[in-house]
Amino acid sequence: MQAGTLFLIPVPLGNVSVESSLPADALATIRPIRHFVVENAKSARAVLKAIATDTPIQGLELKELSEHTPTAALDELLTPLREGHHLGLLSEAGCPAIADPGANLVAKAQAESIRVVPLIGPSSIVLALMGSGMNGQRFAFHGYLPVKDVARTQEIRSLELESRKRNQTQLFIETPYRNRALFDALLKICQPDTRLCLATNLSLPDETITTKTIKQWRQCEPPELERRPTVFLMLA
Repeated sequence: MQAGTLFLIPVPLGNVSVESSLPADALATIRPIRHFVVENAKSARAVLKAIATDTPIQGLELKELSEHTPTAALDELLTPLREGHHLGLLSEAGCPAIADPGANLVAKAQAESIRVVPLIGPSSIVLALMGSGMNGQRFAFHGYLPVKDVARTQEIRSLELESRKRNQTQLFIETPYRNRALFDALLKICQPDTRLCLATNLSLPDETITTKTIKQWRQCEPPELERRPTVFLMLA
């Protein structure tokens, strides 16, 4: 039996319509799929309802995959593919498998030579880099920085040094309620001429993408970052 295809389905970054986030071709591809692996079943049902899948929501098969899912459980998640069904992979927001536990499922599918098709949709990392004015030829995404002060300070200094040495844009994120603590640490630790971009609420009506030097950030009113998803970009 020919295996199905694993489709990587982007999800809107916030409370906006799927039509404004996904092209018509992607929506047409998603609608016939009946089997899904999702990060959170409740929020995934809301997205799939908005997509208007051909099968009613109660008829869809949704299996959860989170950062706590053991590696041994990945094998069962691929069962629909082995049985010839297509499978959709959704994360909580943005593109699956990027800073997302779905990467483990994609790796498993690749190891079994199962076809993987990423669909076009919003990526906060790419949108932030596009709007930052920083180096888009050489960049690195580091996920979350350490929470504890000493380790975070060491990491920021290391990233700034690497950025200066390689002319490399450094991208990282933080849990929204800790955004301000990270911002304050960057202002305290980084050199005055290092550029810092804050890309907040990307793709939403109140989106802001602002790039200033550390010296300029120190001299202006602190931005509103509390509970607002933000991508931080640094270029020394």
